[in-house]
Amino acid sequence: MSIKKQYLKTKPECKVTFRIPPEISKQFKEACLVGDFNNWDPHANPMKKLKKDNSFVTTINLLKGKEYQFRYLLDGEAWLNDEEADKHVPTYFPDAENSVIIC
Repeated sequence: MSIKKQYLKTKPECKVTFRIPPEISKQFKEACLVGDFNNWDPHANPMKKLKKDNSFVTTINLLKGKEYQFRYLLDGEAWLNDEEADKHVPTYFPDAENSVIIC
């Protein structure tokens, strides 16, 4: 997986691109980015599957100076963390953790 951050000069925002690589995405039909920035709504940030390599990608703007917890939801049932996240934190569920991005 990969996360790319681009800090905007004219706004207090960070443009973040999230990508699930083809070696993971090829076995799934759809992916969504869910997190506290979208109230954990699986329909708020669907990821686009690229035709050139079958990776999933989406870009969102987040406020600078904040931390956001997130995960990927694949085919509406499989949860996936991002290994390249800035850190990981435990959840209310004892067997799970969330990825965290710091802007």
